[in-house]
Amino acid sequence: MTNTPAPKWAKPVLEFGPILVFFAAYLWLKDKAFVIDGTEYDGFIVVTAGFIPVFLVSMALLWRVTGHLSRMQVVTALLIVVFGGLSVWFNDPRFFKMKPTMIYILFGGVLGYGLWRGRSYLQYVMEGVMQLTDQGWMILTRRLMVFFFGLAVLNEAIWRTQSDEIWVYFKTFGLTAAIFVFFMTQGRLFRDHSTEDKAEDRVE
Repeated sequence: MTNTPAPKWAKPVLEFGPILVFFAAYLWLKDKAFVIDGTEYDGFIVVTAGFIPVFLVSMALLWRVTGHLSRMQVVTALLIVVFGGLSVWFNDPRFFKMKPTMIYILFGGVLGYGLWRGRSYLQYVMEGVMQLTDQGWMILTRRLMVFFFGLAVLNEAIWRTQSDEIWVYFKTFGLTAAIFVFFMTQGRLFRDHSTEDKAEDRVE
C-alpha cells in the first residue's frame, strides 16, 4: 500500500488556519462576556480557551499529514498551552499576550547560545530548505537572533501600551508580515552565500 502525498495546501492551512480562526473568533466575541461556573470571562479569554485545543488538533493533523513537526512547532505548542492555560486559569489575558515574547526570547537565546559555541543551530533546522555556506549560515543566524529579540521587545511594547484589539491585529498580521519582510530583505545574503550554483557546476 502506497502513501498518498499530502496536498500542497495542507501544510500552510494547518499552520496558519488556527491563527486566522483565533482572529475571526476574537472579532466575533470581543465585546461579549460569558459567565461560566459563576465567573465572568470576556471574549478574549473565551477565544484563548478555544484556541488551545484548535491549535493542538491542527498540530496533530500536521504531524499526521507530513510525518514531521519541527522543534520550533513543538516548543510553540507547549508555550501556547502553558501561557494560554495561565490566562484562562487566572482570567488574565496578559499571560497569553506574553507568549510571543517568551517564544522569541527562547528562539533568540538558543541561536545566541549556538553562536557562542561557534555553531549555527539555524542551519540544523533549515538546511533542507536552503543551501548556504557555513559563513552564510552564521551571518543569517546572527541577524535572525537580533530580529527575534527585537520582536520580543516590540510585542512587549504593543501589548503593554495598546488595546486588546490592536494587539490581536499585530499578532495575527504584524508578526507574520515582519518575518516575511525579514527573509525578503536577506536576498543578497542568499545570493552571495548560496551553494546551489556551485553544486550544479560540479554536476555539469
